[in-house]
Amino acid sequence: MTGEQATHVPLGRAGLRVSRLCLGTVNIGGRVDGPEALALLDAALDEGIDFVDTADIYGWRVHQGHTEELLGDWLSRPGVRDRVVLATKVGSRFGVGPNDEGLSAHHIVRACEASLRRLRTDHIDLYQMHQPDPATGWEEIWQAMGLLVAQGKVRYVGSSNFAGWQLAAAQEAARARHSFGIAAEQCLYNPLVRHAELEIIPAARHYGIGVLVWSPLHGGLLSGVLAKMSDGTAVKSAQGRAAAALDEHRDVVERFERLCAEHGRPPAEVGLAWTLARPGVTSLVIGPRHPAHLKGALAALREPLAPELEAALDELFPPLGRGGAGPDAWLT
Repeated sequence: MTGEQATHVPLGRAGLRVSRLCLGTVNIGGRVDGPEALALLDAALDEGIDFVDTADIYGWRVHQGHTEELLGDWLSRPGVRDRVVLATKVGSRFGVGPNDEGLSAHHIVRACEASLRRLRTDHIDLYQMHQPDPATGWEEIWQAMGLLVAQGKVRYVGSSNFAGWQLAAAQEAARARHSFGIAAEQCLYNPLVRHAELEIIPAARHYGIGVLVWSPLHGGLLSGVLAKMSDGTAVKSAQGRAAAALDEHRDVVERFERLCAEHGRPPAEVGLAWTLARPGVTSLVIGPRHPAHLKGALAALREPLAPELEAALDELFPPLGRGGAGPDAWLT
C-alpha cells in the first residue's frame, strides 16, 4: 500500500466517523497525571486524534475511576467535548459488592451513570462491554443498553475481548430486537499475535462491526525494545509480562528490529503501520505517555509500508496455520 491513509473512517457500518488513531488512556492517571495528562490530551486533539478510549476502572494506581475524572476535567474545557468521540467501558469489577461487576442490567445502568458523573458529560459516544459475561443473557444486556440509548446517555454500544461467536450471538440477539447492536469490537491484534484473523475480524466484517485494536505494539515488544534496553530508555517493555514475553520471542524481535533498520524506519512506526493496513481494522488504540510519543504513530498513519516490507513482515510473522504465534502470546 502506498500513499497517505485517510485520517477518519466510519466506525464499521455506523455513520459515525472516528480517527484511525485512538488515544488510549490506560497510562493516564497513575503513569501520566495532572497537567501532563491534560497536555497529552491537548496534543493528541491538536493532531486530529479526536477518538479517546478509556474504562471505568482505569486510574487504579490512584483509585478506580481516576482516569475518567481527569478526562472530565479536560472535556469540561470550552469547546473540547464537541470535538471528541468518547469511548469508555463497563463490566470489570468496580467495588466490593456482589453486583459491582459484570453485565447485568443493574450494573450496566449504575456504572454508566457513575461514568457520566466522572466524565462530566451527558453522553458516552461508544459504551463498550469490557469483556463477555457468561452469567448474563443478551436479552437482559440489550434491554439495559437500549434503555441508555433511549435516554440519550449512550450513542453506540461496543464490545471488547469478545470471540467471533460471541459477536455473532450478540448481533443475532440485537437483530431479533430490531436494534443496532454492536458498533465496534476492541481486540488484541498485532504482527506477533494474529489470532484475531481467524474468527474475530471475519465476524466483525460480516456484521459490519468496526475493529479497534488494543496493544498494537504488543506491550512495547515491537517498539524497538532491544535498542531501548541497550541505551537504558525502555520503560513498560522492560517490565513484568512484557519482559517475560520478550524472553519467549527475543529471536523474532531481534530479526524484526534488524528488518526495520534495513528499511530505515523505526520499529514502532512499522508495527503500527502494518496493523493499520490490515483488512477490517478501523482504528488503533495507542497509549503514549508524552506528546512526543505521538510522532511515531502519526508517521505510521501518514507513511504506509512499502509492499516489499509488508511481504517481509508476513514472512517474519506468519499467520496462524503457517507457524504464527497463538493465544499463548497474549499480553492481557
